[in-house]
Amino acid sequence: MGALDSDLCSAKGCQSPGSWELQWNNPKIHTADRRKIWLACEAHKQSLSDFLGARGFLKDVVAHQP
Repeated sequence: MGALDSDLCSAKGCQSPGSWELQWNNPKIHTADRRKIWLACEAHKQSLSDFLGARGFLKDVVAHQP
């Protein structure tokens, strides 16, 4: 996979580079194999993971390769 449109963290207002890919899907609207990606900087990795995890959406967290 190549670089995303923006390699910035997905946290609102954050301008830091995203170094982690939070791979997720919403099982109510996505097929089981579909993965959407939020990028996270080190500072927002846990809070974004917690947000997705609390909803049962988080599938994997891997290092982002720009």
